[in-house]
Amino acid sequence: MDFDIKDPSLAGKGKLRMEWAARSMPVLEKIKKAFARDRPLAGVRIAACLHVTSETANLMEALKLGGADVRLCASNPLSTQDDITATLVKHHKIPVFALKGENPKTYYGHILQALDHGPAVTMDDGADLVSVTHSKRQDLLPGILAGTEETTTGVIRLKSMAKNGVLRYPIIAVNDAQTKHLFDNRYGTGQSTLDGILRATNVLLAGQRFVVAGYGMCGKGVALRAKGAGAHVIVTEINPLRALEAVMDGYEVMPMAAAAPLGDIFLTVTGNKSVIRREHFRRMKDGAIVANAGHFNVEIDIPALESLARAKRRVRDYVDEYTLADGRRIHLLGEGRLINLAAAEGHPAMVMDMSFANQALSVRWLLGQARDLPKSVFPVPAEIDREIAALKLASMGAAVDTLTAVQKKYLDDWREGT
Repeated sequence: MDFDIKDPSLAGKGKLRMEWAARSMPVLEKIKKAFARDRPLAGVRIAACLHVTSETANLMEALKLGGADVRLCASNPLSTQDDITATLVKHHKIPVFALKGENPKTYYGHILQALDHGPAVTMDDGADLVSVTHSKRQDLLPGILAGTEETTTGVIRLKSMAKNGVLRYPIIAVNDAQTKHLFDNRYGTGQSTLDGILRATNVLLAGQRFVVAGYGMCGKGVALRAKGAGAHVIVTEINPLRALEAVMDGYEVMPMAAAAPLGDIFLTVTGNKSVIRREHFRRMKDGAIVANAGHFNVEIDIPALESLARAKRRVRDYVDEYTLADGRRIHLLGEGRLINLAAAEGHPAMVMDMSFANQALSVRWLLGQARDLPKSVFPVPAEIDREIAALKLASMGAAVDTLTAVQKKYLDDWREGT
């Protein structure tokens, strides 16, 4: 079996962590049992480019139990958990190509290796797999039926491809499922991002000015958790509606130029490029901490920071200290990569349960529908979203009401009023 991992001897540790995650993923566990029984993915080749975590490992197991021939590579150079790669290779015989801390050349080489078996389905987190397929492995495109995309950044890229007429197969935006972005993005990112910052720095959040760039679902989650830890939260936005929502939620809202001299901790979570730039670094106070929770390390203009610095040193794991010409120090976390996976373990399994249930069920749905779909980006079918929500509620011991006959009649009858 072809694979490239760091240390096969870590498989025992990875197995235990994978089992621990599975305990908090009851919806995916139900899907595993159904897939093992029905084999809906029998013979389907899947190339997956995802964060290689204990939660992802359980998704890979579900796909394999469903009959799929899966290959996995990392969707970010710093997000791989090397014990998980080892257990997937040793205990589940799944080819994995991922090393924590791999350089860009190795990273893209691993994507090509994941594509080498000629997939019929792609499963992406950030759209690098799709991008490489469309640019370097166009020979594979006629054999690809469809794909899925996990995160906001990837959906943005794919919608751009579709708009420009270059997307060659249909893709489901798993990120846009309500059981994904309302929970994974808000609660998962909110908790795991602070976890990453705290593990990297061990700073006290209470009393700090915490600047959140971007008030989408991820930004909302981070702001809520930072506020709960006692931080004074400042939000920066480009969208007036989201900015207004942040004001109504009790946060200060201002441009980054105004926030730069005030903030103690800065966190970008926008999906865009150069959100924190040269002019912002010039205004930051001594000791400012800068981190990113977006998918790619482009939200912070790191080349600008490098050019402003007269010295650089690593003062802690995942903390690089840049000393500017006037002696001020700026601390960059996790090389500007998504800090929740660079310095911590990513989202808790309980929330990834729903995200990866969407992935598994969307692949099953696509196998029956892909040939009738145009080459564009689609939402997760509503019935899948509802099914996952119902399963998750049941696993948590919660239940909902059902409409009575009188209520159904009332909702259907336009004539009944006051």
